Amino acid sequence: MRNIIIGTAGHIDHGKTTLIKALTGRETDRWEEEKRRGITIDLGFTYFDLPDGSKAGIIDVPGHEKFIKNMLAGVVGMDMVLLVIAADEGIMPQTTEHLNILNLLGVENGIVVLTKCDMAEKEWISLVKEDIAESLRSTFLEGAPIVEVSSKTGYGINNLIQEINSLAEKSVRERELNTIARLPIDRVFSITGFGTVITGTLITGILKKGDEVEIYPVNKLCKIRNIQVHSSDAEKAYAGQRTAINLSNVKKTDIYRGCVIAPVNSMKNTKMLDVKLNLLKNSKRVVINRSRLHFYTGTSEILARVVLLDRDELTPGESCYAQLRLEDEIAVRRGDKFIVRFYSPLETIGGGEIIEPVPKKRKRFDENLIEELKVKEKGTGADVIEKIIKEARELISVSLLAKTTALTETEVKDNIEILEQEEKISLFTVKNEKYVWHKSYEIEIEEKVEKYLFTYHKENKYAKGAKKSEIKSKFLPALKQVLFDVVIQSFCEKGLLKLVDEFIFLPYFSVEYDEDYMKIKERALNIINDAEFEFLKTIELAEKINHAMTDDVISLMITEEDLFKLNDLITTMELYEEAKKILIEFLNKNERINAAQYRDLLNTNRKTAIALLEHFDMIKLTKRVENDRILLNLT
Repeated sequence: MRNIIIGTAGHIDHGKTTLIKALTGRETDRWEEEKRRGITIDLGFTYFDLPDGSKAGIIDVPGHEKFIKNMLAGVVGMDMVLLVIAADEGIMPQTTEHLNILNLLGVENGIVVLTKCDMAEKEWISLVKEDIAESLRSTFLEGAPIVEVSSKTGYGINNLIQEINSLAEKSVRERELNTIARLPIDRVFSITGFGTVITGTLITGILKKGDEVEIYPVNKLCKIRNIQVHSSDAEKAYAGQRTAINLSNVKKTDIYRGCVIAPVNSMKNTKMLDVKLNLLKNSKRVVINRSRLHFYTGTSEILARVVLLDRDELTPGESCYAQLRLEDEIAVRRGDKFIVRFYSPLETIGGGEIIEPVPKKRKRFDENLIEELKVKEKGTGADVIEKIIKEARELISVSLLAKTTALTETEVKDNIEILEQEEKISLFTVKNEKYVWHKSYEIEIEEKVEKYLFTYHKENKYAKGAKKSEIKSKFLPALKQVLFDVVIQSFCEKGLLKLVDEFIFLPYFSVEYDEDYMKIKERALNIINDAEFEFLKTIELAEKINHAMTDDVISLMITEEDLFKLNDLITTMELYEEAKKILIEFLNKNERINAAQYRDLLNTNRKTAIALLEHFDMIKLTKRVENDRILLNLT
């Protein structure tokens, strides 16, 4: 069974609400003020069945200029539009503005409904139809059927229903069901005993009773308690259906028209958008850089500044790339359409398409940026995701990519598989999460690390390599350690680097134990052995040897466990092991030892004795009890 959404558009008092009543038998005016004044102020909703069994939801939008923002909220999710024109008046100002809005928002299907035909002569109706056909040239309604009706007498209503049915069968595209569910909220109210209820058109995906959802951009988590579609309870709502949802764990005051319901953690809020901006040919306004505009998308209305990226002003009929800097947060998806209205006086001047929903702050007149935006505008899903990955210049998780693009992880993974096959990205898996970065960035990091190590080896010929922590802090400081380890391992598997213990070095590099090294090593061991348990400070040892390469040789001897470093003190491994053996033997006989006793046993100073005892506490050989130590490990 097909679900379609039909919207009305047209000038005030041209009979939209009366037409809907004739089609459905129901009134859509909800407010007393609407009924009293005889005009639609806010959105009205109802439904009817088409001859082929399809369910048609119908939205009655206001025609008065003052209520254009409510009209814009109603356009979301329309499959087709009924452009309502009164036969006794013809095309009027709001007819044109509504038509411009529908064009800009990418509505593709529609029927012109000539109402009040009982109030006009046949000759006049013929002239009006000719005028309408002329006015609709170069719009999505060019060549659309013009159906004459009288809602008062019922004339033409059945014919109109058949035209709607035919257009739905031929031209209305199937909705995206296998993507994230998105429902822009157009009404919020509460019902005693039930709580908060929202309504809207589900534009993509499926929502199920019991689903946990998130409300953007307020980031409220709540649960779907109940779903109604066309006033009947339902277990699921599908894209293309007008839906009322009863939510738990959220107050009416927490949300508002303009919010969007979607799966938890599936979207990302933003205050900037990269867009393709088109100005209407018949607009009287010029948009200059940093102009303030009213921005409309979905059911949202937000004030924004427009930053023109490749020019200083945009004139009627022109298009350009721009960045919109919003005054409030919003959550959208690439490809969403929008409308802009002039700040003052308030009139529709253009619209366009969102190219990048979560961009960085852009610089103007950047040729590389313009080329990237062209690819994002016209490219495939894989092209767009590649640009996002390339622009990130870091490892980015698949879940974050999905959130940024408002796609499902499955959709993102399908595109990543294409990019991986084309060798444009590298993929890493850590703890069931997948991460990617662009090949160009990977090569850049590889080259930087290789260049750094080449210089490092020349300057530190007695060093086994640079410490892994040093490479991380210099080149990938923001990366989680577990991810960094996986990346370095991949570099090693490609033969670019070698990793031994905590040292990273180039594959061809090995320490050269030359004559200088052997002389310094021999001198160091002699000095340390002569001192016995009077451990020396590293700086004291270096001063006694007095050679430019002493520090490097000592570091290597420590790495190779010829020497043992204890805080700022240094000794040989043999002397360290002997000090440990003396302590264990004493405690096996006496159970306790204090610092003074240990100092005397080693014939050393108090500083060395305490440093050793604290070290043995740390490695769990001993335990401090008041001022004494007892043995924990007898092995």
